[in-house]
Amino acid sequence: MTRIVTLGDSITIGMGDPAPHAPKDVWRGWVRLLADGLPDPELHNLAVLGAQAKHVERDQLPAALDLRPDIATVVVGINDTLRAGFAPERTGQSVARTVAALRAGGAEVLTMRLPDPARMFGLPDALARPLSRRMRGVNAELDRVAAQFGTLHWDASNDPETYDKRNWSVDRLHPNERGHRLIACRFWDQLAAAGHELAQRPDPTPTSPPPARREEVLWMATKGTKWFLRRSVDLIPYLLFMAAREALIHPKDWLPATDAEVLADSDWLSALPTLSASREEAESAID
Repeated sequence: MTRIVTLGDSITIGMGDPAPHAPKDVWRGWVRLLADGLPDPELHNLAVLGAQAKHVERDQLPAALDLRPDIATVVVGINDTLRAGFAPERTGQSVARTVAALRAGGAEVLTMRLPDPARMFGLPDALARPLSRRMRGVNAELDRVAAQFGTLHWDASNDPETYDKRNWSVDRLHPNERGHRLIACRFWDQLAAAGHELAQRPDPTPTSPPPARREEVLWMATKGTKWFLRRSVDLIPYLLFMAAREALIHPKDWLPATDAEVLADSDWLSALPTLSASREEAESAID
């Protein structure tokens, strides 16, 4: 038996890949596809909608350690970049403690260098730059964790297939079936390269038809709008501030921020009076 325990957020839950022949909003996702490619798998998916790195460490890790996994996955960080009070070193510290505990328990740990959500959203350059800056800060921390603890680390950020629009749901934040199959295949390949005993590689080809245009429009008009408004409390003021700051201070010679600049920018976020009252709502689960 191969016991696999998966920790993370809505991407690990499987949002975007409905389970075949199941009720609405029941997801399959890459973790189920990956587990099916392991010998005699026992899967425990502990991921929670909207989770940040601190939630994974606090809420999911204790249950994961009790299960004594052979293989564990820790895919988290995108929600951290969309929150007020963002600081990449705090994200990295939580991930490091989570991975260290899993490795100490004997698990092989899979981690992911995350794609740039600004590219996924197709934002204008002025708004994309600050969001991309946050993602680079998180990825630098994830790279350090992977190097320190010897995880099997897939670089989704630079994988040429990551940004293929055919792999993403209409919200541009969650993979669709094709995208979940890509993740499953990449992680399966990581395990194969490390010498693990495996079953059949996941099929990269979708088996279900993509959603009709009408279904995508309906999602954007209902859940998509609700999601965007909830995130706007944190994200949009930050992006607008950073775009204005760069236009006024560095109109022609903008350069990528150092980690110190990322932290300095996050200080401004914590001072916004409108954010304090809405922090609890902003940390609620994604629909």
